[in-house]
Amino acid sequence: MPLTLQELNAASQADFTALLDGVYEHSPWIAEATWSRRPFASLAALEWAMVQVLAEAGRARQLALIRAHPELAGKAMVSKTLTAESTNEQGKAGLTDCTPEEFAKIQKLNADYNARFGWPFILAVRGPRGSKDSAGLNRAEIIATFERRLAGHPDFEFAECLRNIHRIAQIRLNDKFGETPTLGNLVWDWAEQLARHSDPGFAEQGELTVTYLTPAHRACARDLVQWMREDCGFDEVHIDAVGNVVGVYEGSDDRKGQPAPRLLTGSHYDTVRNGGKYDGRLGIFVPMAVVRELKRAGKRLKHGLEVVGFAEEEGQRYKATFLGSGALTGHFDPAWLEQEDADGVTMRQAMQAAGLAPAGLADIARLKRDPARYLGFVEVHIEQGPVLNEMGLPLGVVTSINGGVRYQCEITGQASHAGTTPMGRRRDAAAAAAQLLLYLEQRAEAVPDVVGTVGMLQVPSGSINVVPGRCRFSLDIRATTDAARDSCERDTLAELARVCKRRGLRYSAEVTMRAPAAPSAPAWQQRWEAAVQQLGLPVFRMPSGAGHDAMKLHEVMPQAMLFVRGQNAGISHNPLESTANDDIELAVRAFRHLYENL
Repeated sequence: MPLTLQELNAASQADFTALLDGVYEHSPWIAEATWSRRPFASLAALEWAMVQVLAEAGRARQLALIRAHPELAGKAMVSKTLTAESTNEQGKAGLTDCTPEEFAKIQKLNADYNARFGWPFILAVRGPRGSKDSAGLNRAEIIATFERRLAGHPDFEFAECLRNIHRIAQIRLNDKFGETPTLGNLVWDWAEQLARHSDPGFAEQGELTVTYLTPAHRACARDLVQWMREDCGFDEVHIDAVGNVVGVYEGSDDRKGQPAPRLLTGSHYDTVRNGGKYDGRLGIFVPMAVVRELKRAGKRLKHGLEVVGFAEEEGQRYKATFLGSGALTGHFDPAWLEQEDADGVTMRQAMQAAGLAPAGLADIARLKRDPARYLGFVEVHIEQGPVLNEMGLPLGVVTSINGGVRYQCEITGQASHAGTTPMGRRRDAAAAAAQLLLYLEQRAEAVPDVVGTVGMLQVPSGSINVVPGRCRFSLDIRATTDAARDSCERDTLAELARVCKRRGLRYSAEVTMRAPAAPSAPAWQQRWEAAVQQLGLPVFRMPSGAGHDAMKLHEVMPQAMLFVRGQNAGISHNPLESTANDDIELAVRAFRHLYENL
């Protein structure tokens, strides 16, 4: 019989420890220490308690736990002395069926990893879907991950081993409790299926790239329409004049002819080049899963739900960032229609080929939403950063989307001979830029929730034996408030002027983007917080450093976001972008709680 929380909460310390035997490899002390934190309102609360116990245990006990794990396809597997749990996991990953070449490769990686770090390589081989019926990672994926992490910094690898140990424990707890994250699996499967569409030139390389109105993009829209209509039971589904996929699940008042304001939600389905499967798309799939469950239960709430898969957010094919959500706020720029992509195809031509906006701007203008008809906008999104992953928390509540400003800058000095120009007589443009880069790093670090980046740095026509006479660079400054951003901006530009004056240089600084911060509406942020608390999890509040469709909707209605932990140190805009079915399941439950408690 599966274990229950009621049984676990009532157990003595010894019985509690015995019931959780095997969750952490050869380390019953974790369960023993967790016992004092009872009662647990949910499985997620139990998992979080065990994460805290290990975090508080100190490095020595953490290292002992890592060393208690067997190598993958190592001596313990060959001698059949693995624990039952490890035997199951390594077997599902096919490690017991390695070819001689694969086995030799893994043995060499094991030896190299141990020699470099002093502990065994740990990987949750049952993968992000982690279900009993899932094979998890295959041998090629395991070897690729092994090779990638072998090059990591020891401190990062130590933490990454612990994170994988917690993922292994999460999966093992599901087994003990007979829990299957059904909705998490559903969303995970949708993400996998949608990722089969990719633009030419990338699809052949196994890379995911979906840009505005390409055949792959239009195929994604068709899939979303089909799933919303046939799998989920939305009442209305259509593709609008700019390619947004719109699904409406009517409220009970709508059915009575007394329309109540709707809740608006969604995110984007386009991707960056060679991107990940969850950026944007997770925010479409999560409310789709909620509608599916409500429809199956024959349940309608007072307020309807409108889910929008925004056609464009990333600005990859055309320089028209937030095109999809901008159309809903009435901010579609007519000049975008004449932009050309790399092949000389204008946006107008691409839209005509896709059968969109036959009446042009008149159709697009009709997409503008009346804020009075909506309660607000909420968005679920993968975090796209390492914070939740490092903390061991599955969900975070967003307090504000950072406001940002970007500059293209150039410093001009004097190119001169590197060997004959004395150090005190140089007019080195690159040295000045480097000085400013270090200043920005220190200035941003001194204030909470401010970040500053020089992402592009070039010496045009540079040569190894020439003092740089010109240097071009970018500035990207972001903060949770416009005031904090503007203060850092002013100080950085003032420092640029001082550095150039002191060095006898000229400079230019052109603003290329300025976006206001989008603080979460307090009432909606509190709704997300209540949804997280009812899962038995602590509320962790955090800013968003990345831009989202929510910041466009913020211009016309209240908004708030929920972040979901990413795996692989939270990396995003990258093929390694990932999240786990258990974390997705929690996001679906949180969304349903928010919606049902309006």
